Amino acid sequence: MTLAARLRDNKAVYTVAGAGDLAVEKLREVPEQVGRLRENVTRYQGEVRENVTKLQEEVRENVSRLQERVEGTDLRELANAYVSQVQGMIDELAERGKKIVTRVENQAATQELTESAKRTQRKTRAAVEEAGKTTRAAQRAAGDASKKVGT
Repeated sequence: MTLAARLRDNKAVYTVAGAGDLAVEKLREVPEQVGRLRENVTRYQGEVRENVTKLQEEVRENVSRLQERVEGTDLRELANAYVSQVQGMIDELAERGKKIVTRVENQAATQELTESAKRTQRKTRAAVEEAGKTTRAAQRAAGDASKKVGT
């Protein structure tokens, strides 16, 4: 089985390709989001400062109360829920990646590049064989010449 075939059947490859595709999609949205966020920051700056101070106090109180209530089983259940979510995300990214890899494989440019690579590989093998023949012939000629010179 070739490396390309093994990669095509590998869920991790598809997951990475899907994650890359999702990242590109989200990055395209960034400039618009940055503009909106700038406007919001200047609009709500004073209000946010006041709220942060209030929330800091509330958080300290809530954390103290929650620390007393949390049990180990709750944490295990929560961890299991997160693991299930992550597995679902990996499956979604792998499916997305499989689609993108298939789309790229079927593009004409990819097909042309694959054929070109195969031709180059064949030519390289032929050149290596020819170089080997030439080397052997040169060694024979050098041996013959040294015998003639030595006699």
